[in-house]
Amino acid sequence: MTDKAPAKAPPAPNMGESPDAREEIIQRRLVMIQLQSDLAYFQARLGLIGEPKTTNQEAQRRTFKLLHQAVGQQMIKARKTGAVK
Repeated sequence: MTDKAPAKAPPAPNMGESPDAREEIIQRRLVMIQLQSDLAYFQARLGLIGEPKTTNQEAQRRTFKLLHQAVGQQMIKARKTGAVK
């Protein structure tokens, strides 16, 4: 007889969750991460522009402000509904 401990079995898969459900959860998480990174990007751009000195900077500021608001609204909607898109 050997003194080796018996090998542990790998954890059993959650039978209540189908592979499609797990994939959907992963996709939702990825969408939230993408939205968060987009939000951070627009915040950084707005911070870099600061107080616009040219008409081009003013246009960029307005555009990034609108995009920032739109992404924020998408994020809120995705959290409430669990929507992927």
